[in-house]
Amino acid sequence: MGVLSTGRQIGRTLKNAARLRTIVSVFAKHGFHNVAERVKLGKFILERLSTSADVEKLTPAERVRLSFEELGPTFVKLGQLLATRPDLVPEEFAAEFSKLHDHVQTLPFQVVEQVLAEEFGSQLYEYFESFDPEPIGAASIAQVHRAKLKDGTAVVIKVQRPGIIHVINDDLSVLYFLAGLLEKYVEETRPYNPIQIVDEYFKTLELETNFIVEANNLKRFSQNFSQEPDIKIPKVYFELTTERVLTMEALDGVPLSHESALLQPGVDSRELVKKCLRAYSKMVFNDGLFHGDLHPGNLFVMSHGGVGFIDFGVVGRLNHRSQSSVAAMLLALSKEDYEKVAHEFADMAPFDERVNVDLFAKQLRDLVAPYYGLSSKSVNIGKLLLRSSAVAARNYISVPAELMLFFKSMVAIEGLGKRMDKNFDFLTYSLNFASDLVKSQYDPNRIFGDFSQLAKESRTLINALPRQLNFLFRKFNSPEHAFKLQLKEFGEFKKSIEASFNLLFLGIIIGCLLLSASLIVTHPTEAMIAGIPTLSFIGYLAALVLGFAAVINYIKK
Repeated sequence: MGVLSTGRQIGRTLKNAARLRTIVSVFAKHGFHNVAERVKLGKFILERLSTSADVEKLTPAERVRLSFEELGPTFVKLGQLLATRPDLVPEEFAAEFSKLHDHVQTLPFQVVEQVLAEEFGSQLYEYFESFDPEPIGAASIAQVHRAKLKDGTAVVIKVQRPGIIHVINDDLSVLYFLAGLLEKYVEETRPYNPIQIVDEYFKTLELETNFIVEANNLKRFSQNFSQEPDIKIPKVYFELTTERVLTMEALDGVPLSHESALLQPGVDSRELVKKCLRAYSKMVFNDGLFHGDLHPGNLFVMSHGGVGFIDFGVVGRLNHRSQSSVAAMLLALSKEDYEKVAHEFADMAPFDERVNVDLFAKQLRDLVAPYYGLSSKSVNIGKLLLRSSAVAARNYISVPAELMLFFKSMVAIEGLGKRMDKNFDFLTYSLNFASDLVKSQYDPNRIFGDFSQLAKESRTLINALPRQLNFLFRKFNSPEHAFKLQLKEFGEFKKSIEASFNLLFLGIIIGCLLLSASLIVTHPTEAMIAGIPTLSFIGYLAALVLGFAAVINYIKK
């Protein structure tokens, strides 16, 4: 169960009217009186507020950024999320939000110690030998300190700020309420779907504010890199970890954000770049689980020349289909095949009949035109793909959130690479991994595995068919169902039923063929085609032909 409340339920009750008043007043102060009036809040909330001449000189994007900064952590983090989502907000707003940074005061250690005492009770100093009262990091959600366990092991503890969940919940309630008003009364905001933006933000915060989730992420990454001696993931002490406190191993290295990181003895920056890219490519193309916040402070240069990663509160996941699409997209970009890039975007998005892929491809060519002739190391591929997603959104192509997080991580890894090696070329290096992934799709073992999975799913379908058909016939024979049918629609209804049963019959035949062929596969014979028994091959081929016939029949209907 998440530590944050369900934002929409809070939004319906809207208990925190005082916070609403503050938020609307801040936006009004920065020149958005008219918006408050349009959403029917002006006469109830605003009191004698005027906009200064300096504010009036600023662009709307700048004024929104200043409002977010004044409203505190929840809004700053919202802006940071939107900075990486040009598909959700106009590009000038995304660029302005990228300037947002956490400006938080460090908590006195007495406050941190109180949180620790609440989590571990009287046993606190039975587990820990000592704490360093000086924090090594402070952000809007948590503060980080060094500590020592009873056995002398050096650890790092991440402690959630007291009351931050309450603050976030209050702000989320108002954000949902305002998003609903914007969609209802301000027509020009509807294409950007304000409620969807708050929904996505809620999901992100729910993961970031639960340290058990981050601990599990650390465990997964540690397992994935257990055979990589040059990559270090901190060990998690689960017995000393709760939703509000995360205890993990202290890394023996220097964050890349420090100037001294690359000046350590034995550190070769070019070798370091290769190690980082190998690790990142493994995350994306092999594991399908990647770090979603790769800024320099989260990457450690280890004393032995290895690389350490921290802060796994935000991670991205790519399934096989997404991995293949990412690989195909990178290969298409390297060949300047924008039609292919456009089709990959469209294939990953939910279907929308308004999509014009050819127009999207043309707009992609126009977007990339200024980069013609430049080497790939002169182009930030991640930023280019982020901008492409904004073009996709204008063409009714909804880019999945995980793909947007991947694009953001690409921007970050390219920035890290340039920091370590001015000749860094992400695309050239990553193409090796992308090419291997694309080739693996045609591996006979993988194809056979796909067929086996199809056979298993077909068996499930066949087992369920009698029960579903019985239910279907009972429904059609029901007096209530017959009474609800309108005579003028009966002709179309009859055609629809006939087409459905034809397709159902073909589906049963195809399922039987696949099941039979798969059972024969388990009994090898001397007569083989493409590495499988001849009868199995014929069965699969017949199922494929009937499948095409079913599709053609469906289209004609």
